[in-house]
Amino acid sequence: MFKLKKSLGQNFLIDRNVINKILSVETLKNQNVMEIGSGSGNLSKLIIAKGIKNFLAIEKDVRFCTLLGKRYVQNKNIYFENKDILKKDLNKIDLRNVIVFGNLPYNISTQILVNFINLNKWPPFYKKIIFMFQKEVAERILAKSKTKQYGRLAILTNYRLNVVKSFSISKNCFFPVPAVDSKVIAFEPKFNIKHKIKNIKNLEHITNIFFSGKRKMINKAFAKIFNNHLSVSKKLKIDLNLRPSDLSLDDYYKLTEYYEGN
Repeated sequence: MFKLKKSLGQNFLIDRNVINKILSVETLKNQNVMEIGSGSGNLSKLIIAKGIKNFLAIEKDVRFCTLLGKRYVQNKNIYFENKDILKKDLNKIDLRNVIVFGNLPYNISTQILVNFINLNKWPPFYKKIIFMFQKEVAERILAKSKTKQYGRLAILTNYRLNVVKSFSISKNCFFPVPAVDSKVIAFEPKFNIKHKIKNIKNLEHITNIFFSGKRKMINKAFAKIFNNHLSVSKKLKIDLNLRPSDLSLDDYYKLTEYYEGN
């Protein structure tokens, strides 16, 4: 076994029962599958054994990537790419209707998720993403308005993705044992999106302004975004005495829609 790199967030899932639970989220036979951070291949080999159609793994650590690539060198439908997922252009992935798995490094998990949301073409190349997050991050993704965890991540995620399943995983299911528990969340892309936001970067911009003053009333944030903020708030029926966490998902989407149209 290679020496694990803390800088790459290498905490490998070793509990077979948990691995099987993750794989049971979707039928894999004859499917196109992508895995982020294949590591030592504990999950990869079980995915491949399901009789998948094509398999693409993105692994930053050249040692593991080379080892696994050699193991499956005879199978042209199985490919291990040595690359940082944050530097991978997801818009150029050729496979379609892909199921994406990822035991994500805690320090970049939100960046990876946002990259999967911010694709140029929608519907995207994937039909389901099954990601493992640090429990705290997962709770922010799943958070509802008027709660402490609710913020930018929940708003951005819910614009383009539906959560279809989630379950917790103990830290003791990993080697080496991390400091915190994890949570798996399965997402599916939304096809009928009510609010037509032209550029998701605008949704990021607006939520950034609002949640930079999370405990303050939203009147100042409104004034930063709109010159005629009083009339805009009246038109959109948004109370300026509310705090950012009081606004619903729809409130943020219609705000962004209005921002783009004016």
